[in-house]
Amino acid sequence: MPHEIFAPSTLLDLSKSLSAPFFEKNKPVWDVLPRLEAEIFKLGQTLPSEYVEKEPGVWIHREAKVHESAVILPPAVIGPGAELRPGCYLRGAVLLGAGTVAGNSTEIKNAVLFDGAKAPHYNYIGDSILGVNSHMGAGAVLSNLRFDGTNVVVTNGEKRFPTGLRKFGAILGDEAQLGCNSVCNPG
Repeated sequence: MPHEIFAPSTLLDLSKSLSAPFFEKNKPVWDVLPRLEAEIFKLGQTLPSEYVEKEPGVWIHREAKVHESAVILPPAVIGPGAELRPGCYLRGAVLLGAGTVAGNSTEIKNAVLFDGAKAPHYNYIGDSILGVNSHMGAGAVLSNLRFDGTNVVVTNGEKRFPTGLRKFGAILGDEAQLGCNSVCNPG
Protein backbone atom coordinates (compact mmCIF):
# COMPACT_ATOMS: atom_id res chain seq x y z
CA MET A 1 0.00 0.00 0.00
CA PRO A 2 1.32 3.47 -0.81
CA HIS A 3 1.05 4.80 2.71
CA GLU A 4 -0.87 3.66 5.77
CA ILE A 5 -2.57 7.07 5.97
CA PHE A 6 -4.68 5.87 3.02
CA ALA A 7 -5.81 2.66 4.74
CA PRO A 8 -9.61 2.48 5.05
CA SER A 9 -9.44 1.98 8.83
CA THR A 10 -7.25 5.10 9.20
CA LEU A 11 -9.78 7.40 7.51
CA LEU A 12 -13.13 5.77 8.23
CA ASP A 13 -15.02 4.05 11.04
CA LEU A 14 -15.81 0.89 9.10
CA SER A 15 -18.33 -0.22 11.74
CA LYS A 16 -20.61 2.64 10.60
CA SER A 17 -21.42 1.42 7.11
CA LEU A 18 -22.76 -1.63 5.35
CA SER A 19 -19.82 -1.11 2.99
CA ALA A 20 -17.19 -2.37 5.48
CA PRO A 21 -16.70 -5.70 3.63
CA PHE A 22 -16.00 -3.80 0.39
CA PHE A 23 -12.69 -2.45 1.70
CA GLU A 24 -9.48 -4.46 1.65
CA LYS A 25 -7.17 -4.01 4.63
CA ASN A 26 -3.91 -3.69 2.71
CA LYS A 27 -5.22 -1.57 -0.15
CA PRO A 28 -5.73 2.20 -0.29
CA VAL A 29 -9.26 3.37 0.46
CA TRP A 30 -9.91 4.37 -3.17
CA ASP A 31 -9.34 0.77 -4.33
CA VAL A 32 -13.04 0.05 -3.76
CA LEU A 33 -14.30 2.59 -6.31
CA PRO A 34 -13.90 0.49 -9.49
CA ARG A 35 -15.64 -2.45 -7.75
CA LEU A 36 -18.43 -0.46 -6.11
CA GLU A 37 -21.19 -1.33 -8.56
CA ALA A 38 -20.58 -5.09 -8.25
CA GLU A 39 -20.20 -4.86 -4.46
CA ILE A 40 -23.52 -3.04 -4.07
CA PHE A 41 -25.36 -5.57 -6.25
CA LYS A 42 -23.85 -8.36 -4.16
CA LEU A 43 -24.79 -6.61 -0.89
CA GLY A 44 -28.35 -6.07 -2.06
CA GLN A 45 -28.87 -9.82 -2.36
CA THR A 46 -27.98 -10.31 1.32
CA LEU A 47 -29.93 -7.48 2.98
CA PRO A 48 -32.46 -8.27 5.73
CA SER A 49 -36.22 -7.98 5.23
CA GLU A 50 -36.24 -4.37 6.49
CA TYR A 51 -34.95 -3.48 3.02
CA VAL A 52 -37.42 -3.55 0.15
CA GLU A 53 -36.27 -3.95 -3.44
CA LYS A 54 -38.39 -1.15 -4.94
CA GLU A 55 -37.18 -1.99 -8.42
CA PRO A 56 -34.46 -4.32 -9.65
CA GLY A 57 -31.19 -3.31 -7.99
CA VAL A 58 -32.64 -0.58 -5.73
CA TRP A 59 -32.98 -1.54 -2.06
CA ILE A 60 -34.56 0.95 0.34
CA HIS A 61 -34.87 0.51 4.09
CA ARG A 62 -38.45 0.77 5.37
CA GLU A 63 -37.45 3.69 7.64
CA ALA A 64 -35.85 5.75 4.87
CA LYS A 65 -37.67 8.85 3.60
CA VAL A 66 -37.64 9.14 -0.17
CA HIS A 67 -39.34 12.12 -1.81
CA GLU A 68 -41.41 11.22 -4.85
CA SER A 69 -39.23 13.41 -7.11
CA ALA A 70 -35.99 11.66 -6.11
CA VAL A 71 -34.45 9.64 -8.96
CA ILE A 72 -32.63 6.44 -8.01
CA LEU A 73 -30.80 4.38 -10.63
CA PRO A 74 -29.48 0.91 -9.77
CA PRO A 75 -27.61 -0.32 -8.01
CA ALA A 76 -28.41 1.57 -4.85
CA VAL A 77 -28.86 0.78 -1.18
CA ILE A 78 -30.61 3.36 1.01
CA GLY A 79 -30.19 2.83 4.76
CA PRO A 80 -32.52 3.36 7.74
CA GLY A 81 -33.42 6.96 8.45
CA ALA A 82 -31.78 8.16 5.23
CA GLU A 83 -33.51 11.12 3.64
CA LEU A 84 -33.70 11.71 -0.11
CA ARG A 85 -35.05 15.20 -0.62
CA PRO A 86 -36.82 16.69 -3.66
CA GLY A 87 -34.89 16.49 -6.89
CA CYS A 88 -31.93 14.46 -5.69
CA TYR A 89 -30.40 12.18 -8.31
CA LEU A 90 -28.62 8.93 -7.48
CA ARG A 91 -26.93 7.84 -10.72
CA GLY A 92 -26.12 4.28 -9.69
CA ALA A 93 -23.51 2.48 -7.61
CA VAL A 94 -24.58 4.42 -4.50
CA LEU A 95 -24.75 3.24 -0.90
CA LEU A 96 -26.32 5.69 1.55
CA GLY A 97 -25.90 4.68 5.18
CA ALA A 98 -28.18 5.20 8.17
CA GLY A 99 -29.25 8.79 8.75
CA THR A 100 -27.65 10.15 5.59
CA VAL A 101 -29.09 13.06 3.61
CA ALA A 102 -29.10 13.52 -0.17
CA GLY A 103 -30.60 16.97 -0.55
CA ASN A 104 -32.38 18.95 -3.19
CA SER A 105 -30.53 19.07 -6.50
CA THR A 106 -27.77 16.83 -5.14
CA GLU A 107 -26.28 14.33 -7.59
CA ILE A 108 -24.41 11.25 -6.38
CA LYS A 109 -22.77 8.52 -8.45
CA ASN A 110 -20.42 5.66 -7.65
CA ALA A 111 -20.15 6.68 -4.01
CA VAL A 112 -20.55 5.55 -0.43
CA LEU A 113 -21.92 7.84 2.26
CA PHE A 114 -21.23 6.39 5.70
CA ASP A 115 -23.80 6.72 8.47
CA GLY A 116 -24.78 10.31 9.21
CA ALA A 117 -23.05 11.83 6.16
CA LYS A 118 -24.92 14.78 4.69
CA ALA A 119 -25.00 16.39 1.26
CA PRO A 120 -28.09 18.53 1.80
CA HIS A 121 -28.04 21.28 -0.85
CA TYR A 122 -26.89 21.43 -4.47
CA ASN A 123 -23.94 19.05 -4.14
CA TYR A 124 -22.11 16.81 -6.60
CA ILE A 125 -20.46 13.65 -5.30
CA GLY A 126 -18.85 11.42 -7.90
CA ASP A 127 -16.51 8.48 -7.36
CA SER A 128 -16.11 9.42 -3.71
CA ILE A 129 -16.49 8.21 -0.14
CA LEU A 130 -17.91 10.35 2.67
CA GLY A 131 -17.10 9.27 6.22
CA VAL A 132 -19.31 9.12 9.30
CA ASN A 133 -21.10 12.42 10.00
CA SER A 134 -19.21 14.23 7.26
CA HIS A 135 -20.98 17.26 5.83
CA MET A 136 -20.89 19.11 2.54
CA GLY A 137 -21.89 22.77 2.66
CA ALA A 138 -24.39 24.14 0.15
CA GLY A 139 -23.03 23.97 -3.39
CA ALA A 140 -19.90 21.99 -2.46
CA VAL A 141 -18.59 19.80 -5.29
CA LEU A 142 -16.23 16.82 -5.39
CA SER A 143 -14.76 17.02 -8.90
CA ASN A 144 -13.89 13.57 -10.20
CA LEU A 145 -12.29 14.12 -13.60
CA ARG A 146 -9.08 15.97 -14.41
CA PHE A 147 -9.21 18.54 -17.22
CA ASP A 148 -6.46 16.71 -19.08
CA GLY A 149 -8.21 13.32 -18.71
CA THR A 150 -5.20 11.63 -17.13
CA ASN A 151 -5.39 9.40 -14.07
CA VAL A 152 -5.88 11.07 -10.70
CA VAL A 153 -2.87 11.37 -8.40
CA VAL A 154 -3.24 11.84 -4.63
CA THR A 155 -0.77 14.16 -2.93
CA ASN A 156 0.27 13.92 0.72
CA GLY A 157 2.81 16.57 1.58
CA GLU A 158 5.56 16.30 -1.02
CA LYS A 159 4.66 12.73 -1.96
CA ARG A 160 2.46 11.81 -4.91
CA PHE A 161 0.55 8.54 -5.16
CA PRO A 162 -0.90 7.39 -8.49
CA THR A 163 -4.39 5.94 -8.02
CA GLY A 164 -4.71 4.27 -11.41
CA LEU A 165 -8.17 5.85 -11.63
CA ARG A 166 -9.34 8.19 -14.38
CA LYS A 167 -12.30 9.20 -12.20
CA PHE A 168 -11.83 9.78 -8.49
CA GLY A 169 -13.45 12.56 -6.48
CA ALA A 170 -12.47 12.62 -2.82
CA ILE A 171 -12.42 10.75 0.44
CA LEU A 172 -13.89 12.82 3.27
CA GLY A 173 -12.86 11.24 6.56
CA ASP A 174 -15.18 10.88 9.53
CA GLU A 175 -16.54 14.22 10.83
CA ALA A 176 -14.98 16.17 7.90
CA GLN A 177 -16.78 19.26 6.64
CA LEU A 178 -16.60 21.24 3.40
CA GLY A 179 -17.69 24.86 3.36
CA CYS A 180 -20.33 26.30 1.06
CA ASN A 181 -19.43 26.42 -2.63
CA SER A 182 -16.08 24.67 -2.15
CA VAL A 183 -14.78 22.60 -5.02
CA CYS A 184 -12.30 19.79 -4.39
CA ASN A 185 -9.94 18.82 -7.19
CA PRO A 186 -9.99 15.15 -8.17
CA GLY A 187 -8.21 12.98 -5.60
